[in-house]
Amino acid sequence: MIATPHANERYHYDREYLIRALAHLRQLVGPEPRLGLGCDFHLSYENIQAALATPSRFTIESTNYLLVELSNFSVPPQISDSLMKLGDKGLIPILTHPERNPILQKSLKRVLEWVEIGVVVQVTASALTGFWGEPVRRSAHWLLEHDAVHVLASDAHDPEHRKPGLSEARGIISEMRGHEVAHALVDGNPRAIVSGKSLPYFPKPLGRK
Repeated sequence: MIATPHANERYHYDREYLIRALAHLRQLVGPEPRLGLGCDFHLSYENIQAALATPSRFTIESTNYLLVELSNFSVPPQISDSLMKLGDKGLIPILTHPERNPILQKSLKRVLEWVEIGVVVQVTASALTGFWGEPVRRSAHWLLEHDAVHVLASDAHDPEHRKPGLSEARGIISEMRGHEVAHALVDGNPRAIVSGKSLPYFPKPLGRK
């Protein structure tokens, strides 16, 4: 399980403090489940400059994978350039929940373009089940049908309203794309990310061939 505190205009991301907090949590929890640290990295100018200066400050468990969140209010054309700059620095952006972004819902082919330059796409499990509403569900299914989903995440926030849970969404993926793809999205690819390895499942997105 990877803790991903936000780094945006509302929440200051203090890696040193978070490392200490996670160490304390590990003492309370014990060895299982294994806990790691990442960041829900808002793709702003200030954050990009900070990441380019010190890439490991925001990545998942000191790998080169960086969880990236876009604004719900603006997704300018230069986002592609920003993602490529991160890639040039050796970082692999993981675009988190694009299916929930109201701007991207109207232009999902942009996500396919980003996949082609190496961006990993992470979809929220509850998006596939309809928890976030029909537009989000349709967007998640569209991305899945176009081979543009690489990780299925719980995006859990609490044990009541935003519970962790992947089983129902994994079942949907199995029905739509088969058991091997479902396994890759909940096990193979996430395991590779936290280990800092290349993803075993990263097909060319359909519609961009």
